[in-house]
Amino acid sequence: MGTLWYGGTIYSMEKENEIHEAVYTNQGRIIATGTYNELIENFSEKIKSFENLNGKTMYPGFVDSHLHIVGHGEKLKHLDLSQMKSAEEVLYSLCQRAKELGEGEWLIGEGWNENQWDNPRIIHHTELDQVSTVHPIMLTRICRHAVLANSTAMKLAGISVNTPDPQGGKVVRDTQEQPVGYFLDTAQELIKQALPDISQQKLAELINMSIDHLLSLGLVGGHSEDLAYYGHDSFKKTLTAYKMVLATKKKFRAHLLVHHEVLDDMIAANLTYGQGGTFVHLGAMKIFSDGALGGRTAWLNDVYSDDKTNKGIPIHSQKYLEHLIRRARNLGLPIAVHAIGDKAIQTIVKLIQKYPLNNGRRDRIIHAQIVNEHIIKELKKTNVALDIQPSFVTSDFPWVIDRIKEKRAEQSYAWKTFLEAGIPCAAGSDAPIEDVNPLVGIKAAVLRKSSIDGEIYNKKQQLSVYNAISLYTKGSAYIINKETERGMIAPGYVADFTILDQDLFKINKEEIDQVNVVKTVVDGDIMYEKK
Repeated sequence: MGTLWYGGTIYSMEKENEIHEAVYTNQGRIIATGTYNELIENFSEKIKSFENLNGKTMYPGFVDSHLHIVGHGEKLKHLDLSQMKSAEEVLYSLCQRAKELGEGEWLIGEGWNENQWDNPRIIHHTELDQVSTVHPIMLTRICRHAVLANSTAMKLAGISVNTPDPQGGKVVRDTQEQPVGYFLDTAQELIKQALPDISQQKLAELINMSIDHLLSLGLVGGHSEDLAYYGHDSFKKTLTAYKMVLATKKKFRAHLLVHHEVLDDMIAANLTYGQGGTFVHLGAMKIFSDGALGGRTAWLNDVYSDDKTNKGIPIHSQKYLEHLIRRARNLGLPIAVHAIGDKAIQTIVKLIQKYPLNNGRRDRIIHAQIVNEHIIKELKKTNVALDIQPSFVTSDFPWVIDRIKEKRAEQSYAWKTFLEAGIPCAAGSDAPIEDVNPLVGIKAAVLRKSSIDGEIYNKKQQLSVYNAISLYTKGSAYIINKETERGMIAPGYVADFTILDQDLFKINKEEIDQVNVVKTVVDGDIMYEKK
């Protein structure tokens, strides 16, 4: 016995402007679409319940193709620094939070971004020491490629003047070679390894909190990367925490990338790509090839325009990077590679071409921000999909022009060029780095308007509303080989729906992020309903 959904506008997203009057679902699948009268006539004896949309608009369920679900839960729980406008505001908020903590408890903040401060600068560990030396302090930058730490945290981590820079990272120092409390890319792990271990139960609580929020924003699923970061036995502990929440407590489709450092743990558990549980699926092997533009660690072909000595940081040596990709291929695994700078993207494309995947699964390049005509040409002939973050346009411009100047910036964040070249793309937020609301991402893809100065950047790269929504529906399904069962409202597809109070195709584009989620439906069940 199933459900008839009717009474609103239902976009199939199979092709532009295709609308259904009604949809019949049963046991988590779409059985048929058509007119209300047709479905009543064909399924009258099988309809158990009716869901009247009351004039609202239904889409295939939105999926975030790149976020950190546990990290988003941490952002909800920890001190959120992402909207603060000065170092002084950050320091004041830390002082207030310190008053709430027990002695010796870590003070953790998320999302500081000096590029949006009135006076951009890096906070020194001595300033954090003025907040507290009783509490170890760790503040994660918005890009999650850098942390700040006070002297207490550095002491616990064993950081001294003699601590070397790790491969793919940097301990920033002053003119006397003393660490200033600023750690880039892999050097972050020097501080993070000193954090107290987190329990499986606490992880489950963070996942539960995060998914509740994601469902309230119309997200039916997300591709996340969390399995390597939470202390001893992180893979098993985090995967089990996901299973404690999903299917048993609520429905949400979590596709989990597997960091190369916990690949052995996956193998030891006799698991592989696509396995994991009813609503939990293991995905590609995750690799970082470079850092981020904000901290000038994205790996570029040419120097940074505002740092003529720097081309960024390759996370791995060429030899080790090639070793990782060969290992993935020996296991039949696709790879998901973080690559922001053009040198990083170029390097990964060459390696994918050298070691092609022949089992139908799909590699992905995550971010793919700084590109050029040569890279576009090579991507077109490579079996790879791009995992892009539209909101990066709104938060990176105009300061990114200082990093790479206008000529390189004009060729970058080239979402429309990718699609017109036939390069498959999916979209996500990279939450907790950016706002996880998919409507914010859709608006960013359509308008490309900076949240910093209100200007539109690279107008020729603006997407249509249809193409922007497709990135969060068909695109997110395609990148994980689920395009024949997810991402559209069509017979045989999963009954995952995002129901909004307005029609995104008909409203003013400036108002896209103001639309409200009415219901989020996963596997035919209502997982969120606006009260």
